[in-house]
Amino acid sequence: MENWNGFKKNEFTFEGRKAILVFPDDSNKTNQWLFKTEYWDAFPNLEIEMVKQGWHLAYIENKTRWCLDEDLDLKQRFADFLAKEYGLCKKCVPVGMSCGGMFAVKFAARHPEYISALYIDAPVLNLLSCPADLGVAKGGMWEEFVNATGMSLSELICCREHPIDKLPILIQNDIPVVMVYGKADTVVPYCENGAILEKYYKEHGGKLLAIGKDGCEHHPHGLENPQPIVDFIMKYA
Repeated sequence: MENWNGFKKNEFTFEGRKAILVFPDDSNKTNQWLFKTEYWDAFPNLEIEMVKQGWHLAYIENKTRWCLDEDLDLKQRFADFLAKEYGLCKKCVPVGMSCGGMFAVKFAARHPEYISALYIDAPVLNLLSCPADLGVAKGGMWEEFVNATGMSLSELICCREHPIDKLPILIQNDIPVVMVYGKADTVVPYCENGAILEKYYKEHGGKLLAIGKDGCEHHPHGLENPQPIVDFIMKYA
């Protein structure tokens, strides 16, 4: 058993992919858990605080950060495995930063019965913005996206599988969302991504906490003091 920020960490292989499970202390252990959807160990302030609160933290490696269906389905099977082998709740709280936000939203829409709430941070929600850079975004990731997905620009324009297309499913399933973003983000601009979710949730009575950071670019993710995110998750999970 390895160590992660003072907590026990089990690293193993699940269906040929690297998998990680971090355990809270026995003194306050619960069966609730966070599901880091991409970028393991990036900006972990919130995850550390939640493990301190008795939550587990899980991760499984993706084939690509551009959210293939096979990765979403693998996450569902991994969640079932964690419930069976470790007694974790069926429902989790996905933690999605940047491209991880795309995973979080699409996983929640594909398997809403596995979700109690979402924490997304500078999330990629509109692929015409990032990676296509058709608006004000300046991410420069289009070639990587094409290599990962095989999609052409014409196919992406016609596609109705963007994360923003999944918002009605989140609302229908009453999935709460806490969202953090940088107001100066040019890689995944809020006006073309998170703002669409914020507007839709407000118009349809969704449970939402949106926190904008003045002068912040795409990085760093998270909050220096993650307590508002912790409070939101603890309220709804």
